[in-house]
Amino acid sequence: MTTPFPFPREYSFPPFFTRQTNLTTHHAQLTKWSALVLAYCRHHRLFKLSLSDDTDLFHNRALSRRLALADAREVIEFLRKDGRAEYAGGDAAATADGGDVVWIYWRTPEEWAALVEGWVEETGQKGGVLTLYELTEGDATRGTELHGLDSDLLQKALSVLVKRGRAQIFGQEDSQGVKFF
Repeated sequence: MTTPFPFPREYSFPPFFTRQTNLTTHHAQLTKWSALVLAYCRHHRLFKLSLSDDTDLFHNRALSRRLALADAREVIEFLRKDGRAEYAGGDAAATADGGDVVWIYWRTPEEWAALVEGWVEETGQKGGVLTLYELTEGDATRGTELHGLDSDLLQKALSVLVKRGRAQIFGQEDSQGVKFF
């Protein structure tokens, strides 16, 4: 069982859930919401977030306050401009009636790629072939941050390593392997 998420003090302040009209205050609000989303997702090891889910992230039940969906989308857009979020279906999914599932990059694919590469170096896997399952669910990664990594996010990280000439992915979609150089 994970420990409860320690919400920041702003989360207990009702105006935090209302879009601020002053530009300076609004920017500070977006910055705080962005930090909260990243910390919350990291704490719960969430890689994707559905904006329409009624989680305690956007809904403070003790205050009976909820961040409006339009405001949550604005927070995601703020994160997206910083490279920390991406709509799962691409930018077209950001439309009002489109999808609401968002990648939250509390670690960017480049940062995950560096972790994978570091783990490969530390464990002497360079030159070897591993399945994607071994990288995220195998005994060798148990206890590391790679264990339980979302498979789609792993693919994004491995794509970074492929572009850098550090890895090669091969095989069918359900049984892919990767060789590290």
